[in-house]
Amino acid sequence: MTTQSLLLLLIFLVLLLGLAYPLGKYMVRLASYAPVRGMGWLSTVEAALYRAAGINPNTGMGWKSYALALLAFNTLGVLATYGVQRLQAWLPLNPQAFGNVSADSSFNTAISFASNTNWQGYGGETTMSYLTQMLVLTGQNFFSAATGIAVAFALIRGFSSRSANGIGNFWVDLLRSTLYLLLPLSVVLAVALMSQGVIQNFSSYKEVTLLAPVTYEQVQTDAQGQALNTAEGDPLTETLSAKTQTLAMGPVASQEAIKLLGTNGGGFFNTNSAHPFENPTALSNLLQMLAIFLIPTALCFAFGRMVGDIRQGWAVLGAMTIIFVVMASIAMFAEQQAHPGLAGLDIDQVASALQSGGNMEGKETRFGISASALFAAITTAASCGAVNAMHDSFMPLGGLVPLVLMQLGEVVFGGVGSGLYGMLIFAIMTVFIAGLMIGRTPEYLGKKIQSFEMKMTAIAILIVPFLVLCGTAIAVIADPGRAGIANPGMHGFSEVLYAFTSAANNNGSAFAGLSANTPFYNIMLGLAMWFGRYLVIVPILAMAGSLAAKKRLDITAGTMPTHGPLFIALLIGVVVLVGVLNYIPALALGPIVEHLQLFTH
Repeated sequence: MTTQSLLLLLIFLVLLLGLAYPLGKYMVRLASYAPVRGMGWLSTVEAALYRAAGINPNTGMGWKSYALALLAFNTLGVLATYGVQRLQAWLPLNPQAFGNVSADSSFNTAISFASNTNWQGYGGETTMSYLTQMLVLTGQNFFSAATGIAVAFALIRGFSSRSANGIGNFWVDLLRSTLYLLLPLSVVLAVALMSQGVIQNFSSYKEVTLLAPVTYEQVQTDAQGQALNTAEGDPLTETLSAKTQTLAMGPVASQEAIKLLGTNGGGFFNTNSAHPFENPTALSNLLQMLAIFLIPTALCFAFGRMVGDIRQGWAVLGAMTIIFVVMASIAMFAEQQAHPGLAGLDIDQVASALQSGGNMEGKETRFGISASALFAAITTAASCGAVNAMHDSFMPLGGLVPLVLMQLGEVVFGGVGSGLYGMLIFAIMTVFIAGLMIGRTPEYLGKKIQSFEMKMTAIAILIVPFLVLCGTAIAVIADPGRAGIANPGMHGFSEVLYAFTSAANNNGSAFAGLSANTPFYNIMLGLAMWFGRYLVIVPILAMAGSLAAKKRLDITAGTMPTHGPLFIALLIGVVVLVGVLNYIPALALGPIVEHLQLFTH
């Protein structure tokens, strides 16, 4: 790694901790339903919304009621998002007169945004109207993020409660997370991004004249859109000249802010945070990276305070940080290496391919290698999926890092809420394994971990690998799945593996070499996103209910400390080991073999 990379990583972590620590204190008040200082004027709005919805905020919920409310709300969100897409041609705020979105794409997108995945098989600026982007896509960015925070609060209450029957109220958690946390932070970040040049308007698209005409070749097609070939079977091309360019406009900053803070990742434009209207400067890029990790980090501090021992929060955060730093360093190092196949060649022969400082293919020059590789590690460590570079163009080991970070379960900081509750599941497994080793009933935070908790843990951990590996296997066997693979060999397999890994782990980023906007992939990935989200959440809520009903045990000399270096090391080991055992055969068929192939040419 270069000095620049190390300095960038250090600055990022210092700023992150400085911002997240006080935010963690603030979030404790949200979770405890206490009045929020400085936000008292919003309490009137909060009370009015409860009355309008007929909700008694003082009524607690058992885990079953909590789960049913969560599933019902998110299902209604899917239906609303689907409906607006299917009707957008007849709805207002559609200056480009975009038509209705196809049924399979609407299905995929509706589940994607409701599940906090934000996988996009479409081009935003060529498919979605302003109303669709603002009303249902941005709306689901808020609600899916608040849902994750609510589940994290419920699980923390399970640990901190003393023989309680309830785990909180889903509607209160949802509303307070949105009203007091996500909305204010989004306003602040949107204004900051606009100051850097991120656009926010309702203008029609602009047709601008190029400073110099651009000449290019294009494959000719027939009336059905099929490519035409010459008598020899080669593609028939034509030379065209472009003198103008259409610049897409829209309310971008408002969606950009919650896309990052809520670890959603769905970009207004197809190229996401690589687009200069979404991410114009190095400073906006740093702000976006900080926004992705801000709430997941703050939740670790909130967790420590809510269970009465801030050291527990530091332990979880320490495990996350160590794994992240190692993986981010590998990504930055890999992208700073030149292609081995270029070694020994005359520089004049490869001047067009060899870039100063490493692999610049697929990266924006305004960010460079270090900031692009770090962004890739951040967005896949969190379940965000926003991208400022083409992951498909990374070196094999550079592309391996985003894959592995997702396959670890999106628990290395992870999504808002989902990262913390995912890591706590691994913490439960860690104390269970440690308990078996010393012959003692495992305990975590004063609660006995028994057979029910371990069954729920097993379901929550194993359901995602099952979805990823089965989905990948079906895709590479079925003809419709293979038809979408643009690159042959191991890289094509990596594209499919990445797609299902991203979908089932609710990340949303892609290698982008896969033609996924087809009925096959829209349906398969949609199902992976839905089950990957909610078949994890329900067992976690069940575990929260079970833990809340148990008495908190006193700490004794035989209690295993869960805040020291030994526990952090064990936790890291369990997270990495589970990821390796689940995915190493698939990784060996994809990026690992592809890396070795670099040295055979």
